[in-house]
Amino acid sequence: MTSICIDGFNLALAKGSGIATYGRNLLINAQAIGMGTQVLYGPGAPYRKNPVLNEIALTDAASAKAPPFLARHAGLYASRYGRSARPVRPTGEVIWPRTGGGMPRADYFWSSRNLFRSANNAFARYRTFTPLSFDARGAQGATEATPDVMHWTCPLPLEARGVPNIYTIHDLIPLRLPHTTLDNKAAFLRLCRRIVRRADHIAVVSEKTREDVVRLLGVPEDRVTNTYQSVSVPPALADRPDEEVARELAGIFDLGWKDYFLYFGAIEPKKNLGRIVEAYLASGADSPLVIIGGRAWLEEGETALMGQIKKSESSMSEKLLTYEYMPFAMLVSLIRGAKATLFPSLYEGFGLPVLESMALGTAVLTSTGGSLPEVAGDAAYSVDPYDVPAITRGIRALDADAGLRDALIEKGRVQAAKFSPEAYQARLRELYAKVGA
Repeated sequence: MTSICIDGFNLALAKGSGIATYGRNLLINAQAIGMGTQVLYGPGAPYRKNPVLNEIALTDAASAKAPPFLARHAGLYASRYGRSARPVRPTGEVIWPRTGGGMPRADYFWSSRNLFRSANNAFARYRTFTPLSFDARGAQGATEATPDVMHWTCPLPLEARGVPNIYTIHDLIPLRLPHTTLDNKAAFLRLCRRIVRRADHIAVVSEKTREDVVRLLGVPEDRVTNTYQSVSVPPALADRPDEEVARELAGIFDLGWKDYFLYFGAIEPKKNLGRIVEAYLASGADSPLVIIGGRAWLEEGETALMGQIKKSESSMSEKLLTYEYMPFAMLVSLIRGAKATLFPSLYEGFGLPVLESMALGTAVLTSTGGSLPEVAGDAAYSVDPYDVPAITRGIRALDADAGLRDALIEKGRVQAAKFSPEAYQARLRELYAKVGA
């Protein structure tokens, strides 16, 4: 059986990320097409003889940090000698955190102490990629099969030895919208150019990103495959009766069924939250606006108006409900119960909130930026993301016109089916066939 290994760089984040969601869906769908799945982690704790301790290291919030000497010289060591990873089998004794999505759907894991930090140090200081080897010897003498393909889910200065390396580039936003990120743009471009030279193949998640990669990084078109993305919501959440979800929303949040607007995503400039709040306030809508998102970078401008309204203690402040984080099950309920999801982002490599909302039967207001027209098709109310009056008109229309919302919900389910797990699996087969897997 052919097996793939993906990096756990984002999977290890306590509250997840869009790329973590991508990685989890990739594992689920790779298994669905009959592939073995593995995940590579870079914990702070060393590899030990005890398999339980090795599994604990992958999930431990207080995992040991590298000693100061190792932290200073990890990059040099990695660039000269490379790193190796050892296998970690799930023991059944460790309860993985549900907030990050639980244990990934993998047959087993690989562990290489401080791998991602040392590799990033090596590239930052010496502009070198870190070679990685898989040492199949397990903690108690058993050996594990090494992967047939290494699939890096984001740009990382790492390269697995002896197997094809696929790198996913989700977007080139640091180059297209440099004012929206704090990345070192020269370093980001250097890393991406190095990746496209070394990679056996490049995966992207939209035609817009594919065009950007081909044009800005000079990659031949036949070396880039667009797989899009897919959403997989557990039936236990997606199929709950509306009445049950409505009672939950009323009891926990004091929100009515289909009687509030919803924004969910990181709070950063490209997400356009500042204009969303401005347009919502200008719309005069009676329905509350629920905002779910952790503050990321350069967020001051995005939250300034909202902060002023909150401080004023006016009646409008009671209509802006903000939450930094929401467990996945509760987020699904909030999406299902919303009158509409507001996601007029400036630019996206894909735009999962649009697809998630359509798949769960919620109308969407989105933008003409980046890949969002590909994801939304004609199944959303689309606006120029820089045009606040246009966003305002969209919110008013969705607030007042139940027929419009119903039409978008019906179209949205049809559009979401184009990104079904089956369609995604067919694209994955095509991708891995290109590297001989």
